[in-house]
Amino acid sequence: MLKKYVYAFEEGKKEMKSLLGGKGANLAEMSKIGLPVPPGFTITTEACIHYIEIGEKLEDSLKESIFEHLSDLEDAIGKDFGDVNDPLLVSVRSGAVISMPGMMDTILNLGLNDKSVEGLAKKTSNPRFAYDSYRRLIQMFGNVVLGIPGYEFDNYLERKKEKKNYDNDTDLTVDDLKDIIKDFKALIKNRKDIEFPQKPEEQLLMAIKAVFSSWNNNRAISYRNHNDIPHDLGTAVNVQTMVFGNIGDNSGTGVAFTRNPATGENKVFGEFLLNAQGEDVVAGIRTPKNISELKELMPEVYEEFMEVTETLEQHYKDMQDIEFTIQEGDLFLLQTRTGKRTADAAINIAVDMEEEGLIDKETAIMRIDPEDISQLLHPNFKEDELEKADLLATGLAASPGAAIGKIYFNSEDAAEAAADGEDVILVRKETSPEDIEGMVKSNGILTSRGGMTSHAAVVARGMGKCCVAGAGDIQVDESTRQFFVDDRVFNEGDYISLNGSTGEVYAGIVETTDAHLTDNFKMLMEWSDEYRDMGVYTNADTPNDAQVAVDFGAEGIGLCRTEHMFFDSERIMSVREMIVADSKKKRKKALDKLFPYQKEDFKGIFKVMQDMNVTVRLLDPPLHEFLPQNERDIKNLAGELSISVEELRRTISDLEEMNPMLGHRGCRLGISYPEIYEMQVKAIISAAIEVKEEDGYDVKADIMIPLVGTDKELEIIREKSEKVAAGLLDNTDTEIHYTIGTMIEIPRAALLADRIAKFADFFSFGTNDLTQMTYGFSRDDAGKFISEYLDQEIFAKDPFQVLDQDGVGKLIENTVKLGREEKPELKIGICGEHGGEPSSIEFCHKNNLNYVSCSPYRVPIARLAAAQSAIKHS
Repeated sequence: MLKKYVYAFEEGKKEMKSLLGGKGANLAEMSKIGLPVPPGFTITTEACIHYIEIGEKLEDSLKESIFEHLSDLEDAIGKDFGDVNDPLLVSVRSGAVISMPGMMDTILNLGLNDKSVEGLAKKTSNPRFAYDSYRRLIQMFGNVVLGIPGYEFDNYLERKKEKKNYDNDTDLTVDDLKDIIKDFKALIKNRKDIEFPQKPEEQLLMAIKAVFSSWNNNRAISYRNHNDIPHDLGTAVNVQTMVFGNIGDNSGTGVAFTRNPATGENKVFGEFLLNAQGEDVVAGIRTPKNISELKELMPEVYEEFMEVTETLEQHYKDMQDIEFTIQEGDLFLLQTRTGKRTADAAINIAVDMEEEGLIDKETAIMRIDPEDISQLLHPNFKEDELEKADLLATGLAASPGAAIGKIYFNSEDAAEAAADGEDVILVRKETSPEDIEGMVKSNGILTSRGGMTSHAAVVARGMGKCCVAGAGDIQVDESTRQFFVDDRVFNEGDYISLNGSTGEVYAGIVETTDAHLTDNFKMLMEWSDEYRDMGVYTNADTPNDAQVAVDFGAEGIGLCRTEHMFFDSERIMSVREMIVADSKKKRKKALDKLFPYQKEDFKGIFKVMQDMNVTVRLLDPPLHEFLPQNERDIKNLAGELSISVEELRRTISDLEEMNPMLGHRGCRLGISYPEIYEMQVKAIISAAIEVKEEDGYDVKADIMIPLVGTDKELEIIREKSEKVAAGLLDNTDTEIHYTIGTMIEIPRAALLADRIAKFADFFSFGTNDLTQMTYGFSRDDAGKFISEYLDQEIFAKDPFQVLDQDGVGKLIENTVKLGREEKPELKIGICGEHGGEPSSIEFCHKNNLNYVSCSPYRVPIARLAAAQSAIKHS
């Protein structure tokens, strides 16, 4: 039996999303619950994948099924596809499983040709509508199906309007449209050496093939890469009876959200255009009207639409993004989908819906993408700086946040400049899907045209990019790479600042301030803490970093890197003196100078963390990193240390290593120079005693030995550390809780974790080093080839950003198993970069780690991800 590749809308339901795509499944669902949906059918995602696998061909059996469903559609509507007097017209739209707004392709008005356009004009007594529809078909078909750049059609249209002194497309007369149709067909003939197809069946099949092929166009691939969408899902194709918003002023088209997608306010948010077709609103061709104006123009349609938005939100229990058309006073729904929203809106909507009783807390927590909330944790403009800032123009506040950067006028240049490390603002008249790469790389996006549901606005909100749209006072000239505001000229490379929360555009750089977290954000974090059962620590080396993390909800420090303290200008000389010392006595003398600095470092951190755990990693990097490399600095240092330049050069040469990451570093330094670790342990315990005595905090110091590969290394260093601690604690009545553990970052330690555990109170996975040693990559050099591995799909993700669960993950699983066989209560955490990455956090949860530790600004992300993991696996 042949696989079923085509489903009528009435055969589907919302649960069939993976087969019918999001659009097809929701069209079927809306039909099922009695909403006004033009009839049609869906060609499945499986058909798309098969089409691609066999070399982008439509098999005869699939064509037969398509035309069978088309025949059923003709019977239902009472019109024939291709009839010259009263033709059935259809649209062809893509519909991926995961919504990809604006990334793939649409063709409207299929079925029109030179003869049927005349029949449509007579049947409707509206020649302008008929010829405008035909013009749109040829324009879309030429661009989407035949691959002629859209700007060639757009530029011709603009020149035509300028010549006639028209402001809008709606000013074009029937004769104008006939001329345009003739010239568009000539353009197709000139560019592609083919005639615009007159057979409706040929139009339909070519359109279906184009939409299937659009799954693998560059902008769709780029969007999927940016949003971590798998490439093997395919897109469905929806063939739907046309309804027309361009018949006259009693018709129109629009896009609306059941709540505000920028703020989450519980109020319908949308725009519409009268006498327009579907793509006009999102393309930004004309400035649309606010949905509230529909109440005055068409009160009955407005009331019906408000009821529809309520029905859809109650049915799907989430904010919906709705496309609609009004044909001669009748409302039709062309799409509903879960609406893209900013992080701020996502949190507000989730919390509000829980309070409204529409969803429960677990659903609210699972609704938020942990990565998205990073948008809320970064700076906004300083209020006092805004007061004196040079305001250029005000557009629409399309996507909130603050963005500063140099102006670039095309996607390629913007992406290239960003790759070179520049801060970039992409400036366009309006964006299109071809701009996706530049939009991804830019700090912010500015357009002079378009509304709140334009391509720029929708895509920017989905990415969490700052965007100001429809700034009409800015005249953009992309050909000269300039924009103009009154008599002022701004050139490519000039700095501007965008306030996506207000729509304001400023000249130059406006200073920023820290983010302000809302009550709803705090509520979501509180809910997350109720559900998660893993601790969330932070990686912090200074009291300031520690305080930021505590403010974000960190429950301890999982990694305090002492080497970062050594680079301070006040102490680097003592560090270097210690390194060049040629005897233990001289080394101890230099370390004695460092001791008070180290103690004060730890006191500052302990005071911030109060009664929470603080995990201090003893010195890890090779000593040569602290020494100068260029000749001038070597000479200066030799003078300051009162040694000869030759002697210093000799010391530097002796410390050089062929592969320092695998060399004399970590616990190996503690074995060779035990006095270094002894000074650090003395500073940690002394600081803990003083803070407890001065402030009353029950300091919990966890001393972490790095780069252990054998149990004997840890045994030796533990014994020496305990001796130092005992020497201090025996001379005071103050009790200090301290533990000694190790980082698991060498594969051998992971394989023999039961032996290591005999001498460890805790394990902490240093997954940065564990990843590079497992793969045999240097993480400092892997960037030269990782991108090629990703492009060739050797890696699905960069293993230094997302934990390699198959390889490194096996070592982690083995470590947990063996370690807890030796010590059932062994505390185990992770402190590598992966500690703040959601999928890695889920892996840690499944393997019963006690905590994750991440950078301060990722603490809220980790709290939410840990809660989601607990809910998912409960």
